[in-house]
Amino acid sequence: MASLKLSDSDLLGLGLGHKARNQLNSKDRAVHSWYRFVLSFPPHLVRHYLERFCASEKTVVLDPFSGTGTTLVEVKKLGLSAVGIEANPMAHFACSVKLNWSPLSDHLYQTAVTVAAAAREEIALLSNLAPVLSPDATALLFKDAISQRPLKKVLTLLGHIDQTSDRTLLDHYRLALANSALFASNLRFAPEVSVARKHKSDAQVVDHWLEQVNIMANDLNELQKHSLSAPGVVHLGDARQPHHYLAPGSIDVVITSPPYPNEKDYTRTTRLESVLLGFVENKAELQAIKHGLVRSNSRSVYRDDDDDQWIQRYPQILEIADTIDQRRTELGKTSGFSRLYARATKLYFGGMARHLANLRSLLRPNAQLAYVVGEQASYLQVHIPTGSLLAQIAQDLGYELIDIDLFRTRRASKTEVDLREEVVLLRWPG
Repeated sequence: MASLKLSDSDLLGLGLGHKARNQLNSKDRAVHSWYRFVLSFPPHLVRHYLERFCASEKTVVLDPFSGTGTTLVEVKKLGLSAVGIEANPMAHFACSVKLNWSPLSDHLYQTAVTVAAAAREEIALLSNLAPVLSPDATALLFKDAISQRPLKKVLTLLGHIDQTSDRTLLDHYRLALANSALFASNLRFAPEVSVARKHKSDAQVVDHWLEQVNIMANDLNELQKHSLSAPGVVHLGDARQPHHYLAPGSIDVVITSPPYPNEKDYTRTTRLESVLLGFVENKAELQAIKHGLVRSNSRSVYRDDDDDQWIQRYPQILEIADTIDQRRTELGKTSGFSRLYARATKLYFGGMARHLANLRSLLRPNAQLAYVVGEQASYLQVHIPTGSLLAQIAQDLGYELIDIDLFRTRRASKTEVDLREEVVLLRWPG
């Protein structure tokens, strides 16, 4: 296993400090940079807790909210067994590709050169550019998320990628295209996703895609020199039901960053590439995806949701929800979001309670867990101490609370209040 010893730059990422503590260091870019959420947490945080938990070659590490694979990729780089669960199909796809280091780097790039040449040739024939998206797919996107000419280039290139004769390269090419689609789009992430005022009428889509494939090839070349072969797998599924995917008593360590009750819809963050790659084609499919997520925002709340039954004996959570609803009423706010936010808060903590309850049978005795979560206070300035509430729920379910570390502070965009982002450390006694 690679050394888990932290450098000085790693240690800068822990505790109070600068925004850079959540950014990707240049030395960590291999594989991680292939595709990332804007809100991803940094690989050095994973290394820190693996060292603190005394992980070894025999350690099996789980990330039940895998996202785009920060924990799993870093675990695999260090020679440990990695297993994950992710409900968002686009994020699951990205994580799966990032765990697949089998393509030969030269073959990956040289085949891409051929694909790029064919795509450029078709793009040069303006009248023969690929058609636009279907009305159902277009309805899922932000208005003006991507201009017509860049969109046609992306779809044309995608058509040539999908005709690649070597199917073992297809997923890597499609993931590189996801990056290029974002590059060619009018979207901005700050960290909320929105459409920039200045639209890109055109973009060098094929050139950018070939650069992304070259980055992948270079990373794979370096990784294959070290013969890193630790197993890594991510399951497409609901983290509230981990027992559906994993064997009992199979997990030693959990390192994860679940959603926060922060009104961020993670399916919006990945919407453009999800639509372009065919992971979601209409509103019914999008709704089905949201049903498999922990309810962290009002856009994902449905009439038949019942996770809130798990937290009926937690007066602090119920009081927070009541306060949100009272302030909403006092201010005369009647939008769907306003009316659902209090319920979303209860469903969030209920969903996390359900996750922690169902996780217990999968943990080996003395398993150690780290949950990266953040406080919230954006909506109506009602403070939600996420870390301490999750710690209380976990203790009631039989976990031991080891500590709550401060990872960093961040400024709430609407209230200008500094909020804590914490790591809740637990132990499962068995």
